[in-house]
Amino acid sequence: MAIDTAPRTTATPSRMAPEPPPRPSQAGRNLRRIVRRIPVWIIVTILLVVVLYPQVWMILGSFKTQSEFLSSPALSLPETWQFDNYLTALTNGNVGQNYLNSVLVTIPSVILIVMIGVAAGYALEVMIWKGRHGVLLYILAGIMVPGQMILVPLFIVYFRMGITDTLLPLIVTYTVMGLPLTTFLMATYFRSVPREIFEAATVDGSGPLRSFFVIGVPMMKNAILTIGLVQFFSVWNDLLIALTFTTRPELATIQVGLLSLSDEYGSTQYGPLFAAVSINIVVLLVVFIVLNKKIMAGMAAGSVKG
Repeated sequence: MAIDTAPRTTATPSRMAPEPPPRPSQAGRNLRRIVRRIPVWIIVTILLVVVLYPQVWMILGSFKTQSEFLSSPALSLPETWQFDNYLTALTNGNVGQNYLNSVLVTIPSVILIVMIGVAAGYALEVMIWKGRHGVLLYILAGIMVPGQMILVPLFIVYFRMGITDTLLPLIVTYTVMGLPLTTFLMATYFRSVPREIFEAATVDGSGPLRSFFVIGVPMMKNAILTIGLVQFFSVWNDLLIALTFTTRPELATIQVGLLSLSDEYGSTQYGPLFAAVSINIVVLLVVFIVLNKKIMAGMAAGSVKG
């Protein structure tokens, strides 16, 4: 009689695996994402209205007649589009000459500020020499000096030098007052670059001057553009310095010209005035929008330690 020696297995009831919770559909996830973003969109829309509405109102006002400004509601649209306001502002209001003076003052000032500031930042941060930290602190002290304190002494010096009837005092003043901040920022940007790069260039036989032009300047192009634009807006929009050193109406910059535009007509002509302000703001806004990515890249480059 054969004996079954195979191991016996007892049948156990099979356990049912728990079913995974149903995944939300793609449409449901998109709906929740949209709902979470609604408050952000509302805030951004409110900010856009607050920022853009005054500019749109000013541009629309530049096409109104004088009677519409005085009799119609402030929020009304122009009844007749007066494009002659822009021609009047550029010719009778001397705004064209004011814009030319601003260009002749701003471009040389920004070029000098950037050239000297970049070279000073490189010398103070990359080059090793005794006393460089003290010199940097001395330059930073220039940021703490209010510009209003030195305007009268500067005017006396320029008058004794006989250069008050030119645009040279404005260029010199803007350059000197913009250098401390530019030097400090450029030193910060150069600090974010690994020093090993310049050391390797020195080992390969590159001198300080060649390292500056071949390595330093190309690596700082975004930073240079950012600082250049910051200084450009600062010089272009300045009123106090231009008003102090402008001795003749023919030398007035655009900000001084806008301030005295009402005197050209004996009473404030709002149409030409709004036209001149619109040209000024729109030009600066276009420059900022076109170069916005470069500005952001330059600002981010200076905030990261290499």
